[in-house]
Amino acid sequence: MQEFGFNTNNSVYIIAEIGINHNGSVDVAKRLIDSVSRTGADAVKFQTYITEKRVSKSSPIYDILKKCELPFEAFAELKEYASKLSLDFFSTPFDIESVDFLQSLHCDLYKIASFDVINHQLLNKIASTHKPVIMSVGMATMDEIKKAYSILELGTDNIAILHCISSYPTNEADAHLADIFKLKYEFDCIIGQSDHTNDIVVPIYAVAAGAQIIEKHYKIDENMECVDGPVSITENQMKKLVSDIRLLEKILGKEEFGVREAEINAIDYRRYSK
Repeated sequence: MQEFGFNTNNSVYIIAEIGINHNGSVDVAKRLIDSVSRTGADAVKFQTYITEKRVSKSSPIYDILKKCELPFEAFAELKEYASKLSLDFFSTPFDIESVDFLQSLHCDLYKIASFDVINHQLLNKIASTHKPVIMSVGMATMDEIKKAYSILELGTDNIAILHCISSYPTNEADAHLADIFKLKYEFDCIIGQSDHTNDIVVPIYAVAAGAQIIEKHYKIDENMECVDGPVSITENQMKKLVSDIRLLEKILGKEEFGVREAEINAIDYRRYSK
């Protein structure tokens, strides 16, 4: 993953999406970061926004978003906290002011939510930072994805696209992992999976299909009350997911033909024509 600039030597970059599961509490956010640090995941991701610029006051989720809105200065504290635990920190900005603030923190990369694939104003703003970008593409048509990609390309060639189903939670049978193959064919970039099932089976299959980024919503345990609880996995589940993905990386290996090291003892049994 070094070609994308991630701080990892692994083939798959694993993101714990804390999002707004902190319920607006910096202390809870730190507890979540502590928990992620015990799982082996590579990064924590948050959401940075001004509620009034994200949704109208008449929106059914306005009160929830307002309750979970962290002040800008909190992200500086959380970024430093995550860094001390050797976790990458980044966020999804939902408005221009949030992009500017995250820039002031020297964030290394940005996430674009599926809802903003068609928000060209925000895409242009993020592209202007010239930072690596990860974009989820739930609900988007191929033409919409290509248009968004062309905008981001104006600012950076470090772009990753995450296949995503914008259903909370997503049934495993609705995962449409075949889309990963199509995205890999259409785009010369890293392809991953932003997963909204409430287990770890689908993201493991996504890695087998070629996903190099896995993003999962995160909570500490089943007793934790949080906004995205139904689509979030626990610390124990994340540990299992990380372990299984690292094993799968070894099983997939590198492209190699000819006599491999494991086959050396079988060389004498090769049969040439007489």
